[in-house]
Amino acid sequence: MNQVDYLRISLVDRCNFRCLYCMPEGSDLEYVLQQDLLTQEELTTLLREVFIPVGFTRFRLTGGEPLIRPGVVDIVRTIAQFPETQDLSMTTNAFLLESMAQDLYDAGLRRINISLDSLEPETFDRIIGNRGRSRWQQVWGGIQTAYRIGFNPLKLNVVVIPGINDHEVLDLAALSVDREWHVRFIEFMPIGNGELFNDQGWIDSETIRQQIRKRWGLTEANVRGNGPADVFKIPGAKGTLGFISQMSECFCDRCNRMRLSADGWLRPCLLNEIGQIDLRTQLRSGVSTRELRQQVSELLGLKPEINYKQRQSGTTGKYHRTMSQIGG
Repeated sequence: MNQVDYLRISLVDRCNFRCLYCMPEGSDLEYVLQQDLLTQEELTTLLREVFIPVGFTRFRLTGGEPLIRPGVVDIVRTIAQFPETQDLSMTTNAFLLESMAQDLYDAGLRRINISLDSLEPETFDRIIGNRGRSRWQQVWGGIQTAYRIGFNPLKLNVVVIPGINDHEVLDLAALSVDREWHVRFIEFMPIGNGELFNDQGWIDSETIRQQIRKRWGLTEANVRGNGPADVFKIPGAKGTLGFISQMSECFCDRCNRMRLSADGWLRPCLLNEIGQIDLRTQLRSGVSTRELRQQVSELLGLKPEINYKQRQSGTTGKYHRTMSQIGG
């Protein structure tokens, strides 16, 4: 079992996209009230007095869409300045990135993952649930700006959905050839939009790799990141191709992360809610950070067992939240 030192921090459960794989079309979501979100001060306190003391040194800011969180640049700066911080990254849809990328970089952010599920504006807008003016060009501009400023590695996340964007696998893989971009193909999973999953099914990573092998060949890259991706390269490419195979290959034994939701729930596993802790309510009720630290430490000890039970069951747990609300 890997050391659990990686915390995914959801800054907000809302998003300016409504991606097909995250939430059912037309769904009416109940978002967290503003007063129930962790404040910047509360988040800073939990990081400094709870998470860092028990061994967390790597942090990823997620959402929803983290760039819509007021004060996000200040949050980045605060975390980047902790002497214990070994790695700080962000996952974003890049719609607001073009105007914010330089400030984020200056605040200490160096690594960024951007969701880019299609290179075709019409398909892209269908996936993100957009019916107005196309948003593809603004996202593409954000990606180009981040690359120019110097974010490295710059990773592009692709959720492959049969019948929707699977015909673009080779075009998306080709983005790694001439630029030092790292394209990561993610297996579609039933959390978020189970109806679409049941209708469309999913494509396993090996099938995608075979397409790429047939076109260019594919070699294993001697790269290991903070997450569960298996990394390969097209021969001669500047970037890499990652495959996150949460449906076809269990990687629970490699899991080194926990998730902190925007409203302060700590979860040891994406696929079930066993062992979750409501840190915000306790913090506001006057529970000491020493006691919270003890609770988190005990949960860290239970995580291997929670993962084992998940592997043994072979099923995903029942979530009452979408991926956007979970902070996946």
